[in-house]
Amino acid sequence: MPQAGPTLPEASTFLIGRQTVDRFLKMPSRKFADGEVVRGRWPGSSLYYEVEILSHDSNSQLYNVKYKDGTELELKESDIKPLTSFRQRKSGSTSSSPSRRRGSRSRSRSRSPGRLPKGSRRSASASYQADLKEARKEAKKDMLEVKLTPLVLKPFGNSINRYNGEPELIERNDIPHKNTQEKFHLSQESSYIPTQYSLRARREEIKLKEVDLKEETVVTKRPALLRTSEVTATQSKDLEFGGVPGVFLIMLGLPAFLFLLLLMCKQKEPSLLNFPPPLPALGDLWETRVFGAYLLWFLLQALFHLLPIGKVVEGTPLTNGRRLKYRLNGFYAFILTSALVGACFFWNVELYYVYHHFLQFALAAVVFAMGLSVYLYARALKAPQDELSPASSGNAIYDFFIGRELNPRIGTFDLKYFCELRPGLIGWVVINLVMLLAEMKEQNRAAPSLAMILVNSFQLLYVVDALWNEEALLTTMDIIHDGFGFMLAFGDLVWVPFIYSFQAFYLVSHPNELSWPMASLIIALKLCGFVIFRCANSQKNAFRKNPTDPRLAHLKTIHTSTGKNLLVSGWWGFVRHPNYLGDLIMALAWSLPCGFNHILPYFYVIYFTILLVHREARDEHHCRKKYGLAWEKYCQRVPYRIFPCIY
Repeated sequence: MPQAGPTLPEASTFLIGRQTVDRFLKMPSRKFADGEVVRGRWPGSSLYYEVEILSHDSNSQLYNVKYKDGTELELKESDIKPLTSFRQRKSGSTSSSPSRRRGSRSRSRSRSPGRLPKGSRRSASASYQADLKEARKEAKKDMLEVKLTPLVLKPFGNSINRYNGEPELIERNDIPHKNTQEKFHLSQESSYIPTQYSLRARREEIKLKEVDLKEETVVTKRPALLRTSEVTATQSKDLEFGGVPGVFLIMLGLPAFLFLLLLMCKQKEPSLLNFPPPLPALGDLWETRVFGAYLLWFLLQALFHLLPIGKVVEGTPLTNGRRLKYRLNGFYAFILTSALVGACFFWNVELYYVYHHFLQFALAAVVFAMGLSVYLYARALKAPQDELSPASSGNAIYDFFIGRELNPRIGTFDLKYFCELRPGLIGWVVINLVMLLAEMKEQNRAAPSLAMILVNSFQLLYVVDALWNEEALLTTMDIIHDGFGFMLAFGDLVWVPFIYSFQAFYLVSHPNELSWPMASLIIALKLCGFVIFRCANSQKNAFRKNPTDPRLAHLKTIHTSTGKNLLVSGWWGFVRHPNYLGDLIMALAWSLPCGFNHILPYFYVIYFTILLVHREARDEHHCRKKYGLAWEKYCQRVPYRIFPCIY
C-alpha cells in the first residue's frame, strides 16, 4: 500500500547519478565496472574474446582483464566492447580464449595491449591471413543460416545484457585490409556461447549483407512486440503481493479491515472481548449527500492543480524516450485549501459534520476509488504498448490491482500524479483539524489537549514538507514503475486520509493527559526522525540533480556499468534506507501521545514497518537485477538495510 508524501515507494532507494568526473581521485571516469563481462580484443589481431574486468589503473587508464583460460592482459578502453555490440554466428567453431586457438596454455600478463604474451608468436598479419582463410570456407555455410533474434545473454558475470535488435557496427582501424567488414550474429540458444570476430572476403560479405538487411528489416518492424513479449514473460514469473490470489484477497480485505478499525476505534472500551464491534446497517453507511461532498472535494483539488501557478518540470525518461511534464503547485493548493477552511470558520460552517459522518465519508471514498480503478483499467486496454507499466503482467486481476497504464492522462492532467499528493494528503490535514474540533466538543474542552496538538503539529509538518519537496515524487517507484490501478487509487484516496489520521480519531473518544516532560521526549524523538528523514532525502535529491556538485565532493560512490553511481557514504553509508529509518521514528512519535492503554493507535507503526520492509525488498530485487556485481559490492559496504545493527 502506498504512503503519503516523500515516503512513497522509491525505484532506487540508494542514490544514483551520472558522473563524468571522478570526484575523489580527480581522474577521468571509467566506462566499465570491475567484474563486468565484456569483449576484449586480442593484441595484434582483430579477434574479440569474452573477458572479465579485474581492475582499472587510473594513471595509465588501462583495464586489467582476464580471459576464460586464465590469461590476464592490460587493454585500452578502445580495445574493449560491451557484449551487446556483437552478433554471433549460429554455426561454426568458436573458441573461448585466444590461447586455445593459438595452441598456447600459458597464463601470462602483458603490460601493453599491443604486445602478445609468451607462447603466441604469430604476427598480426599472419593471424589475419589464417582467420581470413577460415572465414572464406565458412562464408557459404553461414550465409544461409544468418538469423537475427533478440536474446538474453548469460555470461559468467552477474550482469545481464539484452540485445535490442539494432546491431552496432564496429570499425577496425588496426587491420591493414580495406576489403573486410566485421559481422556478428546472435544464435537462438538460450545460453551464451563465446564468439569472436569473423573475417570474410568482400564478395561473401556483400551477399551476407543482403541477407542481414532483410532480417534486420523484419526485426525493425516488430521491436515493440518483441520487447513486450520479453517483459510479459519476465513479469509472469515474478508477480508481487502473492500473485493473483494475493492481490484478490487484498482488494477484498482492505475495505473490510478499514471499517473494522474505525468501528473499533469508536468503541468506549475496544478489546478482544468486544470483537467484532457492532456492525451498522448498510443504509446507515451510505448517504448521497456525503458522496456529493467527497466528489466536490476531489474536483476542487483538481481545479487547484490546473491553475497556471508553480514551475513546470520534466519527469524521468520513459521506455519510449519521452519525458512527461509536471506542474509543481501542491504547496500552493495547500495554501488555497487553508484559506478555504479559514473562510468556513468565518462563515460558521459546521466542520463537525465530517466527524459525525466519518464512516459515510470513508465508504464514499471507497466507492469513488473503486469506480476510478474500473475506469483506469478500461482505458488502459486501448493504451499503446510503450505506455504500459513495467509492473503489468497481462493478467486482468493482477493488472487491475497494480495498474496497467503507467501514466494515464486526460490531456495534460496526469491522474496518478494528482492523486498521489492532493486529495488524500491535504485531506489528511483537514481531517486532523476536524478531529481536534470534535475532541473539544465531545469532551467539553475550552482548548484541545496537548496530545491532540502534538499529533496535529507532527503530521502537519510532515504534509507541508512533502508538498514543499513535491519534485522528489517524480523519482519514486509509484511514478516510474507501478501503474495506476486499485493499489494506488485506494491507497491515495482512502488509506492515507482515513488511516493516517487514526491517532487523532482515536483521541476524540479516548483522551490521554500528557505531561510536559513526556511531551518533551516525544518532541525530541520526532525532531530526530525528521532530521534523519529530511537530511537523507535532501542529500539524495542533490546528488541526483548534480553528482559533480562541489558540496558533495566528500561523498563516496561505487561506479556501475550503467553509467550511474551508487552513493555509499554520508547518510546513505549509515544504512541503505536512512529515509525509511527516519520515517519509522516519526511514526512512533505520532503514536506515543495516545498513551499505552490500547494497541489501536500503534496500528500505524506496525503497518508502516511491514510496508517499508516489503518496499525495501522490492527495491533490493530491482536493483540487484539492474546493477549486478556493483550492487553486491554496495551491499557489502552498507550491510544494514533500515535498522543499524538489526536489519
